[in-house]
Amino acid sequence: MIQLILFGPPGAGKGTQSTFLVEKYNLVHLSTGDIFRYNIKNETPLGKLAKTYMDEGKLVPDDVTIQMLESEVNKHQNPEGFIFDGFPRTASQAAALDAFLASKNSGISALVALEVPEDELKIRLAERAKTSGRADDAKPEVIQNRIDVYKNETTPVMDHYKKQDKFISVSGVGSIPEITDRLTQVIDSLR
Repeated sequence: MIQLILFGPPGAGKGTQSTFLVEKYNLVHLSTGDIFRYNIKNETPLGKLAKTYMDEGKLVPDDVTIQMLESEVNKHQNPEGFIFDGFPRTASQAAALDAFLASKNSGISALVALEVPEDELKIRLAERAKTSGRADDAKPEVIQNRIDVYKNETTPVMDHYKKQDKFISVSGVGSIPEITDRLTQVIDSLR
């Protein structure tokens, strides 16, 4: 079973690439952003709480995120694997994910980080705000805060998986097919 964390800052292309990888490898895509938006749209208690943090460009607290994610994982019986997109974002979330997967006799195959320069991220996020209705990407100050939060708070996640020799860096710059090709080479090497 492939358990892949697709990692990178907002706008790195995690969601776009996940679409291709899910189809090619028959994986279940778990995007915390999508899970949050579903819960917010349906005004679940966890969704209402998550929205207050997301509106400010802050990370949603670990306990809320973990509850939502575990619920989604448990909905799938005998999957071929998962792509975790946007999770974990803190060292404590990484430890919680490792413990949760261990309880299911599984573990993370690799954390694959899409590396994209900050200027390119800002361009991508501003464009996404125009084309996809993602209001959280419309304000430059919120975009900058999201990038800063990523830099400051998620580096320990990379370190967590580097210590386990499960960290792989991939360039997230280029055409979508070029980036997909780089990612499929990595996944094929894990099988």
